[in-house]
Amino acid sequence: MRFLRIGLWFLAAAQAGVGGWALLAPQGFYDGFPAPGHHWVAMFPPFNEHLLRDFGSLNLAFAVALAFAATNLLLARAILVSYLVFAVPHLVFHLGHLDHMPVVDQVGNVVTLALAVVLPIVLLVVDARRPAAAPRPQGG
Repeated sequence: MRFLRIGLWFLAAAQAGVGGWALLAPQGFYDGFPAPGHHWVAMFPPFNEHLLRDFGSLNLAFAVALAFAATNLLLARAILVSYLVFAVPHLVFHLGHLDHMPVVDQVGNVVTLALAVVLPIVLLVVDARRPAAAPRPQGG
């Protein structure tokens, strides 16, 4: 259970960082993500402030949901599956659009986006092996 919580908090922190940056400074995110000298988002022009702010908000929403799941494991499975609905197509898109990137950025892009898919899958396996919670009484 500890690994599951740590993994959920890790994903929440990653989404909060990306989301906060994109929402609060969309031009800076566009020009500078993920780090100085590596402009992954700017490789897909044009800049669109609305789209980047929406992307930032989406990532912050996932950060909140993942943090809730870390504190209430009953939510973990649904939130991890929901996160994968975003992460898998994101990875697939980028796998098909690597040719314009330097090799170091290709590797960094694939590794980080693959981690965003593999870690939730591992956490789902861990969650599936965890003992079931006692059923809650129904009724009023």
